This record gives sequence, structure tokens and C-alpha cells, in this order.
Amino acid sequence: MSRSLILTINPGTTTSRLGLFLPEAGGVRPVLDETIDHDEAAMARFDSIAAQLPFRAAAVQAFLDAIPGGVRLAAVAGRGGMLSPVPAGVIAVNEALVDFALHRPVHHHASNLGAPLALRIAKAAGCPAFVVDPVSVDELPPVARISGCPDIPRFSFVHALNIRACGRKLAAQLGKPFEDLDAVVAHLGAGISVAAIRDGRIVDSTNRMEASPFSPERAGGLPPMPLIDLCYSGRFSKDELKRRLYGQGGVFAYLGTKDMRRVETMIDGGGDKARLVWEAMVYQVAKAIGSMAAVLDFRPDAIVLTGGMVHSPRLSKALTDRIGSFAPVTCFPGSHESEALAAGAARVLAGVESARRWPVTPEVEPMPW
Repeated sequence: MSRSLILTINPGTTTSRLGLFLPEAGGVRPVLDETIDHDEAAMARFDSIAAQLPFRAAAVQAFLDAIPGGVRLAAVAGRGGMLSPVPAGVIAVNEALVDFALHRPVHHHASNLGAPLALRIAKAAGCPAFVVDPVSVDELPPVARISGCPDIPRFSFVHALNIRACGRKLAAQLGKPFEDLDAVVAHLGAGISVAAIRDGRIVDSTNRMEASPFSPERAGGLPPMPLIDLCYSGRFSKDELKRRLYGQGGVFAYLGTKDMRRVETMIDGGGDKARLVWEAMVYQVAKAIGSMAAVLDFRPDAIVLTGGMVHSPRLSKALTDRIGSFAPVTCFPGSHESEALAAGAARVLAGVESARRWPVTPEVEPMPW
């Protein structure tokens, strides 16, 4: 390929989603999208996420080498992973960030390989590496941090990459700068995040790790007293309970599947339990959207539904029927993360945005104590 492209890398548990994008005035144009499926048995041989790095890097390089005529890279952008709190935007990847992502992340997750993979491929190509809007983007004001227990302040852990990307799409549709946008964005995938955007900043969210609606595989927010009792019941180890709530919770815990298409098939076949669980999930998402609308004084410019579950007309209609009375509802089905990664890198390459250097100090308002 004659023009320099931006490579995006989004690692999942048993996949590596790759994209090639051409930087253009005002954005990026997709050239190639590919998902590498990694054999589950092969992945199980690695004793940690960090140990997967050489294997994954070889798979990404093989993908690039197989492209006829080769590829010239202008930049590589990887998924940010479970970092410590950071401001929204683009962060240049350096060895210190790679070390943190691999060995000292907030949580261990395959997305932590995004920065290490980006830097390894970028070094070979002689171009810069970036991460964009990791889940730890923290723009909460002090009032949103008070939890009711001083020992447990609220924090931000949210699908920031897709939420901000969809916010930008909505702002473009409305013909206004993203920095002037007020909206509620609900990311509905394997995990669920519902966020309030005020003036282009994520000022509150249900927090995918804290008080989210339950999702296809995650338990979401739970009653604290029974949860404390369960922790001390002796029925589960710490790791077992984490897996039960995060990976084996939600819809899976009730119905034995994480595939919402299968759940809808169960409903169509007369499954009353499947219908109740599905309706409960929709109910919780609608409640969360209402709570985030309250953050915006019930005057959002619009409500956005995004993520894989929004491909379902049944689910999108059910939510729109519940929440559409106080703001227009816009649907952006699926994930827009690859495009968002490329667009962030393109803004830096074009000089529109500056990349921060790790370690990054979060831009948060101090508490009055």
C-alpha cells in the first residue's frame, strides 16, 4: 500500500481485533478490519496475560506480512487496558506504560496487551505508538466521588473509548462541537456502562465495575449486605467469587448463555424465565439511563444506545419505549473502538491534539480535605 496507514490493536480474551485506517482531513477511513481468533487451548497454556505478548505480537506481525505489497505504518494505536486514572485523550506509549500495563495494572485483562503490542509493532515499523481513552478515564467532579463511605470513594471505570466515540458521532449529527455536548450514552455489550457526558466530559457513570446494570456475563451492582455475607460464607475463594460476578454472572448465571441472540430465541420459544431475565436487564439499563439523565438535569441533547446488544431491534425498541419520552434516542449499534483508536492517533499526527506522556496525572478537582 502506497500511503501510510494507522494500525489499531484491540486484544480480547481469545481474539485480537486489528484495523488499518487511512488518515484523512477530518477523520480516518477504514481500509481493512480483521479479527484473529486464538485457539482457547493454546491461550490456556500461558500462565499470565503478560506471557501472551510474544505470541500475540507474532500473530499481528504475520497479519501485516501477509498483506500484498506490504504496509507502511504512520502510527499504531492500542486499546488502553486497565490503567490507573487518566484524563481523556491520547497517551504516547513508552516502556514505563508497557511495564505498568503488563505487571501492575488495576485489573488483569487481555486489553492490557494493547499498549505493549502497539509499542512492539511500532518500534519495528519506526513509527509512534499510542493508546486512546482507556477505561480508567476519570473526569468525575468531587460531588460524584462521594459514596457514603469515606473508605470507598467512587471512581471512574467506564467504556470510555466507545462512549466518547459515539458522543463525537452524535455531536457531528447535531452540528455542534463535542465540547458543547450533553448526552447520556449507554454502552451495551458483554459489559454495560451508562455515562453522563456534560460539555464533552464523562462526569458520571454507572461504572462497569461498581454499580452497573447486570449484563450478559457480569453481575453489576449488588446489594452490599448479602454480598458481604457471601464473601465470608466460605463457599468461594476470592478468585472464585470474582469470576462468579465478573465473567460468570448476569444473564449467564441465570440462563447458562452469554449470547443474547440465543436468549431471544428462548423467549420466542415460550421461555418465561428467559423473558423475565431479559426484561430485568432492560429494566435496569433504563433505570441507569434515567439516573444519568438526572445528572444532566433531565435535559440531555440526546440518549445514545451503542454496543453489540443494540444490533437487536427488540432490545433497542424496548429501551426506546421506556426512555424516549424525555430525549431523542439515537442508536449506534456495535463497537466503534477501532475507528476511535485510529481517529485519536490521527488527531495527534495532524497536530490537532497533543499526546500525553506516561505517567499521566489525572486532571481531577481536589476534595476539600
